[in-house]
Amino acid sequence: MKSAFITGANKGIGLATAKQLLQKGFYVYIGSRNLENGLQVIEKLKAQGYSNVEAIQIDVTDNNSVKNARVELGKRIGILDVLINNAGISGVKFDQNGNYIPQTWTATEATIDTFKEVYDTNVYGVVRVTQAFLDLLKKSAEPRIVMVSSTVGSLTLQSDPNWQAYSYGKFAVYGSSKSALNMYTVHLAYELRDTPFKVNMVDPGYTKTDFTNYNGGEVEEAGKRIAKYALIDENSVTGRFFSEETNPETGEIGW
Repeated sequence: MKSAFITGANKGIGLATAKQLLQKGFYVYIGSRNLENGLQVIEKLKAQGYSNVEAIQIDVTDNNSVKNARVELGKRIGILDVLINNAGISGVKFDQNGNYIPQTWTATEATIDTFKEVYDTNVYGVVRVTQAFLDLLKKSAEPRIVMVSSTVGSLTLQSDPNWQAYSYGKFAVYGSSKSALNMYTVHLAYELRDTPFKVNMVDPGYTKTDFTNYNGGEVEEAGKRIAKYALIDENSVTGRFFSEETNPETGEIGW
């Protein structure tokens, strides 16, 4: 039975992706910053008939937490087939009623602290996790790494006046963090090009989660889009950027 580890999978798109892989016969390890939240999700999943699932505590911004998660997973399995770096933050805050708390994202006014906070999760966190779990992935016959990205991280799209979202606010913090993650992915895929690894970026699309204040498409569809690239075969591409919402025909978009 193949195994998958998904960060930030106790809710939203990560959880939807976990369900997709469970339905495909995977044993799924749900990474959750708060272990109690993860354990509660496991109970719900098992009540829904999903038995091959466990929770792992991991805070991607904490080196010790990531190392401990690797040790804990290593006690349970000797091989990891799929790593999905899903955990991410937008930099926008919400109050206890779910309302946006004003926080500047503009290139001229965004604070360094906001950049640091977002990058620590969206970029450095992914590097921490990927490097920590790489040894388990190398033992798989078909290792797959999926980085969850966004079209706001596409320099091609965000600089195109004809792009439908060009006139939207330029998400200087979140967008640049995803652009940086894209570049890391290109280099990672290149380094692993002569191995069985497939490493790709996937934009799940604008989805109804706490990230978007529950606006957008259905979370199940977003989960399918990510799971698809965790399941690609040995003849598939690596080091590419996909957004099926943007390009329904081939899925691939420009960096």
